[in-house]
Amino acid sequence: MGKRAEFFYYPELIKALTFRRFFNLAIVETGFLFSRIFRKVIVFGKPWAASIEPTTSCNLRCTECPTGTQSLTRPKGNLKTEDFTKILDRLSPELLYLTLYFQGEPLLNPHFTEMVSLARNRGVFVATSTNGHFLDSEKSAEIVQSGLNHLIISVDGLDQTTYEKYRVNGNLSKVLQGIEILLAARSAAKSRLPFIEIQFIVMRHNEHQMPQMKEFASRTGIDRLSFKTAQVYNFNSENSIIPTLNEKSRYRHNQQGDWVPSKKIRNRCHRIWSSIVVTWDGNVVPCCYDKDAAHKSGNLLEEPISLLWNNQKNNLFRQQVLMDRSVTEICRNCGE
Repeated sequence: MGKRAEFFYYPELIKALTFRRFFNLAIVETGFLFSRIFRKVIVFGKPWAASIEPTTSCNLRCTECPTGTQSLTRPKGNLKTEDFTKILDRLSPELLYLTLYFQGEPLLNPHFTEMVSLARNRGVFVATSTNGHFLDSEKSAEIVQSGLNHLIISVDGLDQTTYEKYRVNGNLSKVLQGIEILLAARSAAKSRLPFIEIQFIVMRHNEHQMPQMKEFASRTGIDRLSFKTAQVYNFNSENSIIPTLNEKSRYRHNQQGDWVPSKKIRNRCHRIWSSIVVTWDGNVVPCCYDKDAAHKSGNLLEEPISLLWNNQKNNLFRQQVLMDRSVTEICRNCGE
């Protein structure tokens, strides 16, 4: 993390911390602490973080992504501005951190920057993640003007062959050009926003480029470079993407030679006490690992968060996590 991150990123987050949000944050974390101590579901307050899905559409066919492999079974579509406004109104008084992303490429929603502006006007810190293919001059200017706080751009290789092995149908030159355009747009507007992060998912075919990526990030002038571990669904593939570098892998071989998560699955989960995920059509799911919305607790377009957050479905899910998290399928492949 560079100087901009140290002296700018966190102060921007603190700006969103009103007294009401601070109080809510404190009681939410207290409820999570008590739940861990007493092994009983205790929920205070409302979610202080949320992920809202702008779209399920994507231009890429990434090999381990349910959207890219077109394996999502739930309905697909775009979030409407009026629906986003309704969801935001129900969350924003307590909402500190919004990730405007779940599945899909968020910039494919034509109203994306309008949604960012709506959230920023309510004082919410807003982040998103993009594959970087739509950062032309017009869109980059809109992003800067919207006040988006944090933009993550996925760049998983420094040559086309390496890059497209995972980012199928991707164009590395277009992504790199987009980064330059966005940096120029931010500079032209004399803005500190958005904070620009390049994210490199470490995989077997690209791990050798990590040193080069560090040099590239330093030379480009982006604000942060992060190396992310890859989530894998197809463990038996001959073209496995699991890296050989143990410290960059979520998985290891057990005594039977099968791939298992490197980290022990503990019977707790901070995410489901502090945040929610909302699909484009308003369904509330516990976390970003529930790609197909198998554990819906309700719909935020139909019910207020006060009824959804602490309802029976949510609390039964939380109780199962406290008792034995490993029996829940989406928890078995989680890095939390």
